[in-house]
Amino acid sequence: MANWASALAYLAAGLGAGLVSIGAGYGIGKIAASASEGTARQPEAGNAIRTTMIIAAAMIEGIALFGVVVCFLLAVK
Repeated sequence: MANWASALAYLAAGLGAGLVSIGAGYGIGKIAASASEGTARQPEAGNAIRTTMIIAAAMIEGIALFGVVVCFLLAVK
């Protein structure tokens, strides 16, 4: 029975980590697309848009890393 529970925990961790990665990729893609459109419309605001985009992408990446770590910690437990 312990092997079955362990296998399900690993499966859930893998699925959770995959979903977190997909969500982070989608979010960063949306940010990059919006930043590209904003820079195309107002080229003089490119530096401010780029800085804001990098900060937002780093925050999303941090949340994704936290989610992956939580998934793997739950699998090991």
